[in-house]
Amino acid sequence: MSTPIAATSAATGSSKHEFAPHDEKHADESGPVVPAAATTSVAASAGHSDGVYSNVVKQFNRAADLIGLDLNVRKILGNTKNEIVVNFPVKMDQDEHIEIFTGYRVQHNDALGPFKGGLRFHPEVNIDEVRALATWMTWKGAIAGIPFGGAKGGIQMDPAKYSRAELERITRRFVYALGENIGPEYDIPAPDVNTNAQIMAWFMDTYLSTVSPHERQNSIHVVTGKPIESGGSVGRDKATGQGVVYCIQCWAEDRGLDIKNLTFMVQGFGNVGSWTARILCELGAKLVAVEDVTGGVRNMDGLDPSDILRHMAGHRGCEVITRASSSITSCF
Repeated sequence: MSTPIAATSAATGSSKHEFAPHDEKHADESGPVVPAAATTSVAASAGHSDGVYSNVVKQFNRAADLIGLDLNVRKILGNTKNEIVVNFPVKMDQDEHIEIFTGYRVQHNDALGPFKGGLRFHPEVNIDEVRALATWMTWKGAIAGIPFGGAKGGIQMDPAKYSRAELERITRRFVYALGENIGPEYDIPAPDVNTNAQIMAWFMDTYLSTVSPHERQNSIHVVTGKPIESGGSVGRDKATGQGVVYCIQCWAEDRGLDIKNLTFMVQGFGNVGSWTARILCELGAKLVAVEDVTGGVRNMDGLDPSDILRHMAGHRGCEVITRASSSITSCF
């Protein structure tokens, strides 16, 4: 008998899927009480009493108490280091009218190395969310022993509403707006929700045009996730999905389960979700459902992730999947 599991990603759809915010009720009911002085220091500096970042502060305070973190260190790590908000104009295709976009880059901490974190293009991007994601990047790098600090950024926009040419101009103008707030050995962006290798290539190309010619070859590491032809890393495209699979394999091993006997569904079928599905299917697991922001599809006999990807190459998400495909048989 197969055992169902669930894999999630934020490669497409709401950014809420990328990280699971700590449950506020649980945080209030368990764990030691945080000293009032420390709690006040972190919360007052954050300036927000609700939202996802407030959950991050609660997570941090609980962890800091459990390890007896020095109060002065707690104050430093409990606050972001830099928060950059830029409003910049971009000329659109139609009638060459101007739209103003708001972009963010939050740099949490660089004690272990350069700031590092993704750039997302999404209509729900805001300073509170970016603060939280930048902080989580610091914790992820430290826990994994990677010599990077934490940062995150993005533009508040729906990329589906803009042409390829407009997306290029938006990306390049964002780079100019950020100016010297990013750079190799200082702050290194990467792809995230609704951004990809092409976006990173435009980003790198624009940044390199701002440095002197004899420094350009030494500065291509201003971003990661760029095309291999532009100096990117082999395997980067599937790396996050592969990481999800490694976690699932460890989970299955701990419970004495065979991957070949598992069924699974994926929420979000962008880069992370699609690679997770492909790798799990190669290991013998059965994909039975896929969902993204446009809709969902289910087939308890199994779905072929390659079929879904081919369909999505010519359509936007799962919205118009029908019974026409032999392996895609029913929509939610």
